[in-house]
Amino acid sequence: MNKKSHHHHYIYTDWILIETHFEPEQLHSRETIFTIGNGYLGTRGSFEEGYIWGLPATFIHGVYDHVPVVYTELANCPDWLPLVLTINGDRFRLDQGEILQYDRQLDLRQGLLSRSVRWRSPSGKTIDINFERFASLADQHVLGQRCEVTPIDFDGLIEIEASINGYPENQGFNHWEAIDQGKTEQGIWLNSRTRGSRIDIGMAAKIVISGGTEAALHAHTAPGYPTLSATFFATSQQTVILEKIVTVFTSRDVSQPVLAAQEKLAQLPDYITLLQASTEAWNQVWHDSDVVISGDSKAAFAVRYNLFQLLIAAPKHDEKVSIPAKTLSGFGYRGHIFWDTEIFILPFLTFTQPALARNLLSYRYHTLDGARRKASHYGYKGAMYAWESAVTGDEVTPRWSLPSDFYGEDIRIWCRDHEIHISSDISYAVWYYWQATGDDQWMQQYGAEIILDTAIFWNSRVEFNPEKDRYEIRGVIGADEYHEFVHNNTFTNRIVQWHLEKALIVNDWLHQSFPEQAQELEQKLQLTAEIKTQWSDIVAKLWIPYDAETGLIEQFEGFFQLKDINWNDYESRTQSMQGILGIEETNKLQVLKQPDVLMLLYMMRELGDFPYNQKSLQANWDYYAPRTDITYGSSLGPAIHAILASDLGKSAEAYELFMQAAMVDLEDLRGNAADGIHGANAGGIWQAVVFGFGGIKLTESSPVAHPHLPKGWTGLKFKLHWRGKWHEFDLRPKQVPQEESNNGFILFAPSSSHTSKIQGVIFDLDGVLTDTAEYHYQAWQKLADEEGMEFNRQDNEALRGISRRASLMLIIKNRQYSEAQIQEMLERKNGYYVELIKNITPQDVLPGAIALLDELREQGIKIAIGSASKNAQVVVERLGIADHVDAIADGYSVQQPKPAPDLFLYAAEQIGVPPEQCLVFEDAAAGVEAALAAGMWVVGLGPSERVGAAHVVLPSLAGVRWAELQQQLLEGNNEPPSRPRAAMPGRAVGRQEKKEKAGKD
Repeated sequence: MNKKSHHHHYIYTDWILIETHFEPEQLHSRETIFTIGNGYLGTRGSFEEGYIWGLPATFIHGVYDHVPVVYTELANCPDWLPLVLTINGDRFRLDQGEILQYDRQLDLRQGLLSRSVRWRSPSGKTIDINFERFASLADQHVLGQRCEVTPIDFDGLIEIEASINGYPENQGFNHWEAIDQGKTEQGIWLNSRTRGSRIDIGMAAKIVISGGTEAALHAHTAPGYPTLSATFFATSQQTVILEKIVTVFTSRDVSQPVLAAQEKLAQLPDYITLLQASTEAWNQVWHDSDVVISGDSKAAFAVRYNLFQLLIAAPKHDEKVSIPAKTLSGFGYRGHIFWDTEIFILPFLTFTQPALARNLLSYRYHTLDGARRKASHYGYKGAMYAWESAVTGDEVTPRWSLPSDFYGEDIRIWCRDHEIHISSDISYAVWYYWQATGDDQWMQQYGAEIILDTAIFWNSRVEFNPEKDRYEIRGVIGADEYHEFVHNNTFTNRIVQWHLEKALIVNDWLHQSFPEQAQELEQKLQLTAEIKTQWSDIVAKLWIPYDAETGLIEQFEGFFQLKDINWNDYESRTQSMQGILGIEETNKLQVLKQPDVLMLLYMMRELGDFPYNQKSLQANWDYYAPRTDITYGSSLGPAIHAILASDLGKSAEAYELFMQAAMVDLEDLRGNAADGIHGANAGGIWQAVVFGFGGIKLTESSPVAHPHLPKGWTGLKFKLHWRGKWHEFDLRPKQVPQEESNNGFILFAPSSSHTSKIQGVIFDLDGVLTDTAEYHYQAWQKLADEEGMEFNRQDNEALRGISRRASLMLIIKNRQYSEAQIQEMLERKNGYYVELIKNITPQDVLPGAIALLDELREQGIKIAIGSASKNAQVVVERLGIADHVDAIADGYSVQQPKPAPDLFLYAAEQIGVPPEQCLVFEDAAAGVEAALAAGMWVVGLGPSERVGAAHVVLPSLAGVRWAELQQQLLEGNNEPPSRPRAAMPGRAVGRQEKKEKAGKD
């Protein structure tokens, strides 16, 4: 089973990440993982009440400050989260008292983070506390919090303090000086200013308390920590609700941020209305950007999670900022912007949110002056982009890296001086944005100047070698940073050559389409005919060390002369090869930090540009993939390797690499998630799905898919925006043609002689291992009551085994609803159900189930869940039977529901057992029919009028023993039980028309 990380105590559902235990040793990585945001700011998943080792942080785009001499960084802004609860004198905190229940959830669909805790105070009082928070996607200056407090076993005094903390730190350094603070009729406010960059921030907050209790509000203005407090007497089982709304502006947004925050706060509606507006905004974003994977719920969630982290970091209303390497989620890389944004992140936004992509590229236009200053500093012409950039575009890469060892030597960071391919990487992104969007206006006003001025830089940077009649680029660092000061790095040389080819095209286009602007730009850039002639000469003569006969490319001049290593000697390592061998030694070896030649092939892949072709790809994959430190080198590698492996037909390897990328933060595979989200990796994951597994190729008229889906994926859906039009893709694995069957399914009966060879058992969930029927009933009843529809327990019995949608159709009968209303009701019902099943515990496993599971495990029988429920994973985890199960097939696993055999066939495939050696336990007629259609043995649980077609019918699992059951199957199956049509064992016995989807909740 591969849907929960037992080490990390996670449950992955379709849209929600659930953390089931609090692990203090994982505190910092979890703060990163549970980050929320809205494209204006990002807030780490720190606790409202604080924690002794916590690293709370809110980062706002563009709010940089500098530590004199050392570095420039995003400033950790005043903390809007503090909510301190005191229960009968005991302050609520997770490092004291006793945690009885814990559940934290990140809902990607709504951008909503929630946490539920049942806590026993040091003095023995038990209380339920539920928190939730969101950063509004509908209004980037609005933040919301909600806290529900319910005493369980006492009446007592509770105090809640809601604050703004004006003393945030960047790991020991406070960038803020207090200016002023105060209180208004609405609440409290704070004004602070960064020490160096002199950026003002204004924040305001108010609270509302409800729940049938009277609580007097008081405002306190302790310096740098304005607070609203309320004290009330709460009675047992009474829920009191506090809602806190915060507004935030900076002087980058408005001239008077405090006034703007106060005015905004005074105009805002209530918390629920604000949350609904944000949810609606998220619905629109997901409508365009969602990727739907069927048949692999873990991968499906992981992709959505990584896209969520990019969407909350992408600026919607600001074209003078960009996405840092660690997004807005952590202190890593100090909020600096790398090539990560253009090469890895931008394609996702270009094809699904082009307005956001335009903003990010415009940032590079606004930082051209900084790039020009860098070029001038090194003695070159044109624009030379910084390896690490912040506000102005000037180089902010630290010159030195300080060692962790007090007596170690400082390490010089040469990327700032020699990793210069970024200037062409940015032009590459500009070109592809233009190709995808046809945005001539932006290209005329912004993009052309970027491409042309960076091309002028290359004109002054390349060197001509008269002896060999070729141009060279010497003394660089390529994409592979394990090798410094190399000459003629192929990645750099080819991307520069490509860049100059496109610069000539752009210059011609500008002259043809906007001649006046072309002349003005040439004068501004001092772009002469001589320079353009030299571009053509460089394109023709820039050396690319490529062997046309073999297709093999040398990474840089002399790479093939470096020593190789025996990777088997380092099999048990837990760190990078550079960490083991040292910088100088790694520089002498054929060991790669990340793809270099392979990265080049990927970037040239889309249109088949030189040197990409199948022969070259195969030759270079065979040579470089085994030499790449793909596990502990760069996080940029696995997704790109996954795409190329997919191109080569290495499906299993591609999927393994893809999942390595997909889980790098969620499961902290590299041990550095605490530093922030791996933003480039997140963008690479989207590219791996769409360009790798989806096989998307771009043509003049439209994108075209050539899919090769991983094993187990039954569907892949996504949308792409290409030249003003949306293109929707609904990809399926290749199917073996069915014989004509009136679109039906062939039913099989297994041979009775094979009962002793049963090697796999598949359990339906609801009604077999547990009984969630009551929860379904309560959820449907609540929905029916809200809609004024008649519904009772007898009606509910008719819903057994059929889909959520089919159930709703039976309930609404002849009432007319739009499709949008139907979808909303389906989601509402599921929300009620999901909330109710939080109450499930191991005590809800039905009698006999654990004993049978244990006996099957002792016999070496593989065990799977085959449930149409889309919440099966959550239920299994809460029942505590995850360790008994080898695989789960659920409502996301297949397209065709019961009575089609697909779900059970998928489950059999997951446990590696042929269908004829599988036994199914079912309690619904549709499930029994599906098992028979799959050619499996089936035991029906319940009345024979419902499950009588099964080979054996039992009332329940209570008292069932495996040996006795096998004997019953053998004795009772000399002639198969009654089915739709009679037939000989093992032969087709009839056809069943396709029924409507039957996926439970």
